[in-house]
Amino acid sequence: MSEVLEGLDAVVYDIQDIGTRYYTYVWTLLHMMQACAARDVEVIVLDRPNPIGGVEVEGGFIREGYRSFVGRASLPNRHGLTAGEVARLVNDTEKVGCRLEVVTANGWRRDQYFDETGLPWVNPSPNMPQLDTALVYPGMCLIEGTELSEGRGTTRPFEVVGAPFVSYAEAHQLATLLHKEDLPGIRFRPIVFTPTFQKHAGRRCGGVHLHVVDRRTFRPYLTGLAVLRAFRQLFPTNFRWRTREYEFVKDKPAIDLLAGGPEVREGIDAGWTLDQLAATWRPGEQTFLEDRRRWLLYA
Repeated sequence: MSEVLEGLDAVVYDIQDIGTRYYTYVWTLLHMMQACAARDVEVIVLDRPNPIGGVEVEGGFIREGYRSFVGRASLPNRHGLTAGEVARLVNDTEKVGCRLEVVTANGWRRDQYFDETGLPWVNPSPNMPQLDTALVYPGMCLIEGTELSEGRGTTRPFEVVGAPFVSYAEAHQLATLLHKEDLPGIRFRPIVFTPTFQKHAGRRCGGVHLHVVDRRTFRPYLTGLAVLRAFRQLFPTNFRWRTREYEFVKDKPAIDLLAGGPEVREGIDAGWTLDQLAATWRPGEQTFLEDRRRWLLYA
């Protein structure tokens, strides 16, 4: 890549991120920064708001040996940073040494969601069609680590989840089980949907539709793990973790790359409670909240 930088003074990055570690645009930015550092080319990031806010942090760090294109640096699953702040962080923590300038997003506050900025939503990628999708993505992207449909091929990707082995009656059982967890800010509606492409394309899938009713109390990562637990509990014979190659990695399960280590998968398989699962990442949240202050750009 470095050859294409020959003769350049600077490279400008102007792409909307969505505030979740799995979303790979910031890792492309990191690769670009590394290449630019080798050629002494400046990187200018035209920053944009974090559409799901810059206050809340959820999820754990990445274990040694579990970095991938859904996590080139160790960040929580919901990190509460803008792309510019991520660039500042990785420039230091990954010792990139890039000449970096971040042009801040004028007027954005950390407590703002995207629909409070007055800006129009433009899909940052085909399966990120609206703010509601981004809200659930920090937890529901975990479904990519299974053979369940995460709703790609529907009008509600990541807001719906299901599989052909789930009947509509069983979808009601699934919703009931999830409501018993008393998760904040979320309701579950039993649903049958038929993806038009990707997993289970053309097949009827029973499952649930997530409805965020209070986004400021909603905890997407905890909710995503609750959904995984519920499917694993109700359908132990049919539920499968994805073992195929994922984001260029062949030797580790996809769920381990998404979660940052094997603890989530092992805990769900062992029947751990949500509290037990959360105990594996909660200490890291507080550590990150304290550490990230030096890279923040917005009040």
